[in-house]
Amino acid sequence: MLIGISPLLSPELLSTLYRMGHGDEMVLADAHFPGESVNNTIVRADGLRIPGLLDAILPLFALDAHVDTPVFMMDAAPGDTLDPAVEASYRVMIDKHWPETPTIARVERFSFYDQARQAFVVVMTGETAKYGNIILKKGVTPVG
Repeated sequence: MLIGISPLLSPELLSTLYRMGHGDEMVLADAHFPGESVNNTIVRADGLRIPGLLDAILPLFALDAHVDTPVFMMDAAPGDTLDPAVEASYRVMIDKHWPETPTIARVERFSFYDQARQAFVVVMTGETAKYGNIILKKGVTPVG
């Protein structure tokens, strides 16, 4: 355990956060996401829900303030529906740490997979919410 560091952050995840540079993206993937199929860099966070991970990660991780959209979620497939409570629960954590963050962008499913292929890491969580995947774009870490 470390003072001021959430126990939800494993040593591997903490190391990954440290190694990321500005502009790098991290996927927090729900338990249904094909992480191993889309990216070679996987960190396991089994059993952990995404809102808790956001609350643990965002005090340590600046979102990119130099892009229009630093946060992305998968859009519903045609004929399917989104549960607005999922995005709302994520937004609570984003606003807690980075309240100036623009609206979360929605990305078509296969475009989301393409974006995940280019991500620095996919974190496989225990999130069970449908369309619960989220991508965070890292910004420049404030100094001082």
